Amino acid sequence: MKLARRSGCVSPTAVTPTVRAGHLGQQRRSNAYVERRTTVGAGLIQHSLRRSDNIHWQAVDIDEKARETLNSHKPCVVWFTGLSGSGKSAIANELERQLHALGCHTYLLDGDNVRHGLNRDLGFTEADRVENLRRVTEVAKLMADAGLIVLASFISPFQNERQSAKETIGADQFFEVFVDTPLAVAEQRDPRGLYKKARRGELKNFTGIDSP
Repeated sequence: MKLARRSGCVSPTAVTPTVRAGHLGQQRRSNAYVERRTTVGAGLIQHSLRRSDNIHWQAVDIDEKARETLNSHKPCVVWFTGLSGSGKSAIANELERQLHALGCHTYLLDGDNVRHGLNRDLGFTEADRVENLRRVTEVAKLMADAGLIVLASFISPFQNERQSAKETIGADQFFEVFVDTPLAVAEQRDPRGLYKKARRGELKNFTGIDSP
């Protein structure tokens, strides 16, 4: 993605180079130039958009320790991992209910719920699942920094991603819980019919069936 200035406009315009636009960019080039051989637009690329350049950490006065003192409990992230239908969300929900009754400040991050908003642009390929957990990890870290006890319920089948989450959040605040439900039991429960869909080939990259 680059920035270009349009004639007569004072604000920059985002443009995508044809070489990165895939089939769509090739189609545009074919229609606009090869067939009609006319110029449909022109501009000057000033610079590429850069990620994480020229940024600095902003110091603040209220830190994690101050929030911990206010909440009267230590923050942490309890990460539940296991098969779909293993019961991890139910366990996390019950734990949050009991912690809430004790006056603890909590939040439950559920794998299905975050895909309705934060991660609704992601699918279930290996790359998308890795990105899904990366985003969730950063959110959980922010919530722990805010002083919360975070309960994260995700299938999270890849050891590398769980280890990355632990390193990002901090080993002293990260507690992994493996809900060790056998595949046969989880598939028998199948509360949303996902295993049946996966067995029929209607649902790809499903953990326990055609994906780790």
